[in-house]
Amino acid sequence: MRTAVSRLELREPTSLRDALSMLRDEGPLTPLAGATDLYVALNDGTLEATRFLNLWRLDALRRITVSGETLVIGALATYTAMIRSRAVRERLPMLESAARVIGGEQIQNRGTIGGNVANASPAGDTLPVLAVAEGVVVLRSAGQERRVPFNQFYTGYRQSVRRPDELITALEIPPVEGTQGFRKVGTRAAQAISKVVMAVVRGPQPRIALGSVAPTVIRLPRTEAALAAGAEVEEAARVLEGEVDPIDDLRSTAAYRRRVAGNLLRGFWKVTSPVS
Repeated sequence: MRTAVSRLELREPTSLRDALSMLRDEGPLTPLAGATDLYVALNDGTLEATRFLNLWRLDALRRITVSGETLVIGALATYTAMIRSRAVRERLPMLESAARVIGGEQIQNRGTIGGNVANASPAGDTLPVLAVAEGVVVLRSAGQERRVPFNQFYTGYRQSVRRPDELITALEIPPVEGTQGFRKVGTRAAQAISKVVMAVVRGPQPRIALGSVAPTVIRLPRTEAALAAGAEVEEAARVLEGEVDPIDDLRSTAAYRRRVAGNLLRGFWKVTSPVS
């Protein structure tokens, strides 16, 4: 059953300061930007929230810049903007790859990286990229700004450390040393929810993250340690398959996800060279 639109409330801030004041003084309010996930829930009748804060007009949160050695991506940067960004292409090409397989052009034009992070779906396609890039989530409230390492941001399935009075304003990405890779496996190349999604950095300190195999996006420390110690990829893939503990669901089986994840690692390692 679809949600009754007549009972929904929408606040329209004209600045970030205005938005943060509304969260503090008029909450609880659910932040809304591209609405690509919220509209699905609205249509399905599963939307629980009824009061929203529309951030779409806050252009200050769309910027993609480089500050010193840090890539700074505003929370309202769309997937299209990331695909077109020279800074993203040069510094974080695996994020460009992820953005290209998220939905079709309409979703890429509306969906935002901040929304993907805030939505906290374990199948979020940008999340493994941010995990292996060891990014930082910038959170703002009316009273303070704080930075949370991305790998400490999620606390459980669709749960995070973001407080109700806070907004995600940016993602900060330090330089990534090594060859980057991204791969999504789904029913189709795009416009499909991931069965398995992987981001990898092959460098002095190998990094691997997976989505759709746990309640949150996960790093694989045992597999990373095996590769760092010089293990052959076949051995590392076996470690990976023992390290993940996926579930059976409507999209796939645990056995399939485990095997595919191992094969993705094998494939990436065989077509790339180590970076010293």
